[in-house]
Amino acid sequence: MSNEVSKESQPDSILEEMAQPFSRRNFFGIMGAGTALMVTAAACRKYNPGEGGGHHTGNGGVNLGSGDIGILNYAYALEQLEAAFYTQVIATPYSRISSTELYYLKDVRDHEIAHREFFKAALGSMAIQKLEVNFSSINFKDRTSVLGTAKAFEDLGVSAYNGAGKLISNADYLTIAGKIVSVEARHAALIRDLIMPGSFADMTVVDSNGLDGARTPDEVLSIAGAYIKTKLDASNLPTS
Repeated sequence: MSNEVSKESQPDSILEEMAQPFSRRNFFGIMGAGTALMVTAAACRKYNPGEGGGHHTGNGGVNLGSGDIGILNYAYALEQLEAAFYTQVIATPYSRISSTELYYLKDVRDHEIAHREFFKAALGSMAIQKLEVNFSSINFKDRTSVLGTAKAFEDLGVSAYNGAGKLISNADYLTIAGKIVSVEARHAALIRDLIMPGSFADMTVVDSNGLDGARTPDEVLSIAGAYIKTKLDASNLPTS
């Protein structure tokens, strides 16, 4: 069977698969075809320091890269953080977690792992390294601590994708980012309702125009940096 997938069908088929119950087998099965559009663009380009991510810069930070590759690495870094967090949540469930909450949080974990692996496969040799995280400030045995952190991560992720959208040049990348941020927003709504029923879209995240907030990469990484031990260099990311 051919691994070629038409450009028109790729983005929808990728995210439709990601919306299904996750398994490593079916996820990696779609990676060969589903990331063809992004992998081809990256792999065919000559590596250029400052353009592709992954190498260390003079200040010791891991360079995310520039242009669309830089933005994809930026998203990859955030998905690594979220996937690591939810993996720990499920590995060490908080005290008296209900079966329903565990079920929901497993789904969120699987989505975040799928997002992480998607960006990793799509970026190929231009992907940044696996990041070291620091969750020492989180009490994984305490429901309030875990859900409060989950809420902060999900709200941050939504604002990050919203802020990065205007920085993406390739329309296909923008389409994929738009579909991923909608999943992140579903997560944010779920976590908020687990904390306080009915708070899924309160005025702390949705403004008077009915819009979610947006943050720049610098703003996002400044906040996420409290949980990412690996130093990142975002100085080559586009700003407009």
